[in-house]
Amino acid sequence: MEANKKRYTGVVTSDKMDKTIVVSVSTRRLHPLYKKYVTVTKKVKAHDEKNDAGIGDTVRVVECRPISKDKSWRLEQVIERAK
Repeated sequence: MEANKKRYTGVVTSDKMDKTIVVSVSTRRLHPLYKKYVTVTKKVKAHDEKNDAGIGDTVRVVECRPISKDKSWRLEQVIERAK
């Protein structure tokens, strides 16, 4: 396990690319003016060497060196498979 690397847990929204998955990471943030919690979702592309993850799986991704123009994350583990 590498130290000082960001890790996100999210849901796979696309696995159509070869060795690449798109992961939606949701966080809840307090709005500064309205003091209401809003859900902020960001999508990251992650490298999946074995094409292991599928749509709907809950996965953990870890940051890494840039693999391509958009990919700077890689799949660390599949936490839960989609039913």
